[in-house]
Amino acid sequence: MAKEFKRSYKFAFYTSGFITAFLVVLIFMYQVLYVDAIYWQPLLIFGICCAVFSFLIIQLRIEHFIYKRVKAVYDNVSLLESSNLQEKQITTDMATLTKEIEKFAKGKKLEIESLKVRENYRKEFMGNIAHELKTPLFTVQGYVLTLIDGAIKDKKVRDKYLERASKGVDRLIYIVRDLDMINKLETGDLHLYKEKYNIVELIGSVFEMLEMKAAKKNISLTFDMDYEDKIMVFSDKERIQQVLTNLIVNSIKYGKNDGTTEVSIENLTKNKIIIRITDNGEGIEQKNIPRLFERFYRVDKSGSRKEGGSGLGLSIVKHILEAHKEKTYVESDFGVGSEFSFTLEKLKKHL
Repeated sequence: MAKEFKRSYKFAFYTSGFITAFLVVLIFMYQVLYVDAIYWQPLLIFGICCAVFSFLIIQLRIEHFIYKRVKAVYDNVSLLESSNLQEKQITTDMATLTKEIEKFAKGKKLEIESLKVRENYRKEFMGNIAHELKTPLFTVQGYVLTLIDGAIKDKKVRDKYLERASKGVDRLIYIVRDLDMINKLETGDLHLYKEKYNIVELIGSVFEMLEMKAAKKNISLTFDMDYEDKIMVFSDKERIQQVLTNLIVNSIKYGKNDGTTEVSIENLTKNKIIIRITDNGEGIEQKNIPRLFERFYRVDKSGSRKEGGSGLGLSIVKHILEAHKEKTYVESDFGVGSEFSFTLEKLKKHL
């Protein structure tokens, strides 16, 4: 700030100098014309006192004037909080003040735009969560009320309705559990337990677990090649299994009948691998890709829930990998297929 204060004092210095010079010359002329004598010592003392007094008055008044005017801009325009303005920050350098006001105004504009985006996201999120919870709640309520109205006396109807109500409750628990997990991941309450394990073996176990689900659409779960050697990684095995499960389940849901879901493992750097899950399903339009990992965001806007799920799978994937400080990538061609990939820390050698 030294440069700005120098320019401020320069203005007061020159102005006080002009005033002092004018008054000294005026008194000098008076002495010459009317007194017929020149008193240099009093004239010098008067000039010094006049210069100092003028400089202080001009400097203080200008700073006070600018402070009041700029503070009025802060208060009236509401671009800036007046608490940000302190007297020690005020100078007579108007260029500096203009830059500061522009900088604060731009910051506030960005803040307002960010708040608008968050507000729209909040509204959409509340609408989505209400929709997700409404369907199973109303389903359970309908079956329970039917039973209360007398259907409970019919054993077949009772058993059927209780089973359907139970499925609705299971769906509610599934959604609440996933929301709770995301919340813990965001707040750091869910701790990771990293360990060494063979990622090839883990992927194989996920294939076995989802084999029946894939068989319903005749989708093949396969590696891109035979991985005879172990590929050891260091991460939370249970959470990475959840990541793999969510991504592969997603590829099965939106995959074509008689299609394939292929997993490949590649070396990315000396201590990183990248795992790719590729399918030949319906693909994703480019406009939807940036929002894929948002909670409850669905590419299908029809409101259909035929594919099931809580709508939180990809959001959980994102948060788990962020907790590992790893990256997630998405590539997709609409009508051709999609590829989801993520990185993991790799151990150099398996002992």
